[in-house]
Amino acid sequence: MVVGKLALGLVLAVLLAGGAWAGEGFETPRPGRVWSFPRDHGAHPEFKTEWWYYVGHLKAASGESFGYQLTFFRVALRKPDLQARSAWSMHTVYFAHLALTDAARRTFFFRDKAGRGALGLSGAAAGTMKVWIDDWRAELQGEEFHLLAQDRGLGLDLGLKPLKPPALHGQGGYSRKSGTSGAASYYYSLPRLSTRGTINVNGRRLPVTGTSWMDHEFFSSAMATNLAGWDWFSLQLADGCEVMLYLLRHKDGSVDPASSGSLIEPSGRVRHLNLTDFTVKPTGAWTSPHTQATYPAGWEITIPGAGYRLSLTPTVPDQEIRSQTPAKVTYWEGQVKIEGDKNGAPVAGAGYAELTGYAGGLGGRF
Repeated sequence: MVVGKLALGLVLAVLLAGGAWAGEGFETPRPGRVWSFPRDHGAHPEFKTEWWYYVGHLKAASGESFGYQLTFFRVALRKPDLQARSAWSMHTVYFAHLALTDAARRTFFFRDKAGRGALGLSGAAAGTMKVWIDDWRAELQGEEFHLLAQDRGLGLDLGLKPLKPPALHGQGGYSRKSGTSGAASYYYSLPRLSTRGTINVNGRRLPVTGTSWMDHEFFSSAMATNLAGWDWFSLQLADGCEVMLYLLRHKDGSVDPASSGSLIEPSGRVRHLNLTDFTVKPTGAWTSPHTQATYPAGWEITIPGAGYRLSLTPTVPDQEIRSQTPAKVTYWEGQVKIEGDKNGAPVAGAGYAELTGYAGGLGGRF
């Protein structure tokens, strides 16, 4: 097991450092993909890297509110050998992050898990949504996704039902990650899912209901070498719209022109947003007492073409993830509340923000 963990750590460290993961033998995302759901909710082993990302906003009967994150990552070491007979053959590694934000108590809890794709202990099915590491799993059961993860007094057991069709980002799901290189991914979201189940927070088991967001992304090439990190946002607004935005930050402080987003209308129609279609302005900063990294904390977001002026505030300042498994990865991933207006009329909502590269290394999920 020690050797296995060292191998996993090495794999993740190289991946997040933007090393030479040219994806030899793997497919490369290109415009024009023909999507098929629910099949495409499943794994795509022809691509080197893939993740399934869930965040949401939950309420208990007591009125307490919580945020959650559960993300599964798949990283291929080499293309699977369909002729391999050994159950010990390892060609893929998996890791997962679980986090819960207790807004009322202003506390944040985090767990992680890793496994190798051998002996059936971890895996991801192609053609249907099913990914697991030991007893942690995300699985499509009929029309609902089932999320299950438990570890040392923290956990969730949730059912998620999509309220909108998949939203394809970029150019029909082809999402560029660099204005000067071929870095790109296939990327879509289920931007609003009704959610029901239970959570365990610091040993308390609570029935909850709420709303979730799901991202699914897969690719084979490394990130651009000049990338320092990114700021990513998912916003669910009370007027029935959702917004996804990401800013790719260069090492010199400039923003990559490939940065973009999507505005998803109540009907499910997706409007692509170029970098010139929106602004993101930090309104504060927070310095981690754990890592001394300084992150933006609060933002003003405007989307003039849609009439939005939005103010985002973290529900808890310290939502820094400091993963130790399978390698040390640090980033800020947290719940935010939204206030603002649309064409002068008040609008509110809830969202998530992901901030990488502020504590060294990319971290996160792009």
